[in-house]
Amino acid sequence: MQKAIKRYFPVFVLPTLIAFTIGFLAPFVLGVYLSLCKLTTVTDAKFIGLSNYAKILGDGDFLHSLWFTALFTIVTVLLINIFAFAVAMLLTKNIKGTNIFRTVFFMPNLIGGIVLGYIWQLLLNGILMKFSRTLTYSSTYGFWGLIILMCWQQIGYMMIIYIAGIQNIPGELIEAAEIDGATKWQILKKVTIPMVMPSITVCTFLTLTNSFKLFDQNLALTGGAPGIVSQGSGTMVYQTEMMALNIYNTFYANQNSRGVGQAEGVIFFVIVVIIALIQLYFTRRKEVQQ
Repeated sequence: MQKAIKRYFPVFVLPTLIAFTIGFLAPFVLGVYLSLCKLTTVTDAKFIGLSNYAKILGDGDFLHSLWFTALFTIVTVLLINIFAFAVAMLLTKNIKGTNIFRTVFFMPNLIGGIVLGYIWQLLLNGILMKFSRTLTYSSTYGFWGLIILMCWQQIGYMMIIYIAGIQNIPGELIEAAEIDGATKWQILKKVTIPMVMPSITVCTFLTLTNSFKLFDQNLALTGGAPGIVSQGSGTMVYQTEMMALNIYNTFYANQNSRGVGQAEGVIFFVIVVIIALIQLYFTRRKEVQQ
């Protein structure tokens, strides 16, 4: 059996490897090369070295979007995981109608990002209009509007993962802790949380990467507005524009800036990969071997 697997292993791996090369590896390598070029299309790319990356360092709009995205990610990762874990704990307490509640909480994740953005734009602007405000009145309103939207969409999905982790905890551990006189808080801190660390690792990774890559909801909800003219460079800095939307706008706003937009995309990829790997390293160290 093992010999047969080894013999036919390349046959089964080859289609996946070809698809991976065509769909990811080749475009990524080409994208890195194009980030070092001045271009309007792929066919007229002219190599200019690191000039595109030098322009990014002086681009206040990109640096602001990086800071805004980082702050947004920190807040959403904390809120989504805390509320998702809390809801998961409640829905594993043999409450009547648990399956209905799980379905209702999960449903927002099935709605597309653009549709979700416009729905919440109508809802939040309808509320803010009573105070003569809109989501684009200031960056504060837009920031918390994005937070509410992201939490509403993601909490239910993460809840399902936490429920799976909580239900996988052996009942004997909880019973032994109760017999030893442990309080509910001690059981949560010393038994439940360590045992669901694999779920915490997965949920933290997903919320971290999803928050950094947020694009369609940002486009539909605020479009990056409001815009303020930078006193230093005189360029427009969009206060609620996240990195993905900034890259999109840079690439398509001006044909002469497409190389810069490609370079921003490479930097964006590197940042997300590094942060995700660091997060996986530290959370996996906390996992308990069962």
